[in-house]
Amino acid sequence: MNVKDNRAWLLVLPVLVIVAFNAVIPMMTMVNYSVQDIFGPGNAYFVGREWFEELLGDFELRNALLRQVMFSSLVLLIEVPLGIVIALALPKRGRSVALCLIILGLPLLMPWNVVGVMWQIFARSDIGLGGAAISALGIDFNYSRDVVDAWFTIIVMDVWHWTSLIVLLAYSGLRAIDPAYYRAAQIDGASRWQVFRYVELPKLSGVLTIGIMLRLMDSLMIYSELFVITGGGPGSSTSFLSQTLVKKAIGQFDLGPAASFSIIYFMIIVTLCFVFFRSITRTQEGE
Repeated sequence: MNVKDNRAWLLVLPVLVIVAFNAVIPMMTMVNYSVQDIFGPGNAYFVGREWFEELLGDFELRNALLRQVMFSSLVLLIEVPLGIVIALALPKRGRSVALCLIILGLPLLMPWNVVGVMWQIFARSDIGLGGAAISALGIDFNYSRDVVDAWFTIIVMDVWHWTSLIVLLAYSGLRAIDPAYYRAAQIDGASRWQVFRYVELPKLSGVLTIGIMLRLMDSLMIYSELFVITGGGPGSSTSFLSQTLVKKAIGQFDLGPAASFSIIYFMIIVTLCFVFFRSITRTQEGE
């Protein structure tokens, strides 16, 4: 007679505790707050789905989502091609390789609020080198009062901060390609574009998918840099989902609506990332 020993399940227990502490308990707290109108400790009333219905019809949320999608689309459209081009231009061997990789990696090591402070000063037309250079060209540049200037500043800042990630991933993918593919392409008389299109780009698809997903998720959660540089302004022109959430949770102290906003925000990120990931993988499967 075989006797089942279930003690092995105890080995899984630490993992379950960590997952519960990291994800399940905080999320359940948000769900609990999202269905209540909270006036203080021990003073809350059940409101059901009222906050969700109110937020889904909220123009502030829709406009913040629209600005968020525009920002994420713009930075991805710039950073991914630019990162690939820089990776292709990097030296393949020699001492300069390490120097280039170190220089490229420096922006990635900087804390987000440091990047915000740096660009907040750099882009100022009175004391900042970048803003003064643009003003010297005869352009009235002021990111604190002009919407276009504010968007230009935050997009350039994000491209400067995160293009290196795409470069490093693409460069590692390029270095992993078997030289036999290049020799075969050379024998066939392939042009440089044909080598990139039919050899390098398919081999880079895996690392580029990871890089694009990382950048998409990070761009959807951007907060510190914008808070330092523009504070969401001028007006609310650079106020994205994270700034709107903080304003609701801390500025207005509406905990119930803020919890509902957090759940909607989380679902938007998960949905966009899933749709984007499926579209990329289906495109790769079609090739």
